[in-house]
Amino acid sequence: CIRSLFFFPSWKGVAGCCAKTTTAPLDRVKILLQAHNHHYKHLGVFSTLCAVPKKEGYLGLYKGNGAMMIRIFPYGAIQFMAFDQYKKVVIKKRLGISGHVHRLMAGSMAGITAVICTYPLDMVRVRLAFQVKGEHKYMGIIHAFKMIYTKEGGFSGFYRGLMPTVVGMAPYAGFSFFTFGTLKSIGLAQAPNLLGRPSLDNPDVLVLKTHVNLLCGGIAGAIAQTISYPLDVTRRRMQLGAVLPDSEKCLTMVQTLKYVYQQHGIRRGLYRGLSLNYIRCIPSQAVAFTTYELMKQFLHLN
Repeated sequence: CIRSLFFFPSWKGVAGCCAKTTTAPLDRVKILLQAHNHHYKHLGVFSTLCAVPKKEGYLGLYKGNGAMMIRIFPYGAIQFMAFDQYKKVVIKKRLGISGHVHRLMAGSMAGITAVICTYPLDMVRVRLAFQVKGEHKYMGIIHAFKMIYTKEGGFSGFYRGLMPTVVGMAPYAGFSFFTFGTLKSIGLAQAPNLLGRPSLDNPDVLVLKTHVNLLCGGIAGAIAQTISYPLDVTRRRMQLGAVLPDSEKCLTMVQTLKYVYQQHGIRRGLYRGLSLNYIRCIPSQAVAFTTYELMKQFLHLN
């Protein structure tokens, strides 16, 4: 219906903005750690969280947040809207053998679609977030766009690192929607009275209680992040490009994965900063999925 095509995606974008604003300081610290910024590479997660405000002020924790907000609204809207549309196509074409497989396939395709559409903004956000006070190469979002376009090969410069992003988004988005949908189905089937309640817009439809929605969203995000995290590290290093001193060794996805593993190993290389993702996944994914479910009821889509 018209309402679902126009108003619903907008509220899904709001859900993404709320979630990302909550975890913006953790995102900035994660980028610094993933690419081993020389100012903070000797520090751990919590010591970096304390060191950034001391060196750059508390606003330093939100560096790159403007570009993130510009990106996350269309990203969240596109992802959730695409998920609904892809799920209908998958079911109609009878692809997959169960509802769980349908969610996995639709979630993966929705994530990839959203990433490709908003990738240039993610590139700019990472470049701004990696900068440290006193060493600014980019003066703002527009300046970063101009610099990347003129210095790094035009429009193609905005898509550096797209391959690990797309490869990583399939398991991330797929398992995120798959896990949330599966937990929701199992919960309502096994303990409807304990975990569920009638939908606000349709008493005949059972939905999860808010605190259960939050828990399921957090679990879904944590599982998805664990599976796809090494590719997230690879993406960040490739996105930063010439900003890093070892950029010539990180030109392709395989080359970057091999270099990070050889130089830093698994824990301090491919999974560096993962604990931050566990911290941020709980509020981020929980808020996103809970807002998503509430907006469905608010707009009478159940």
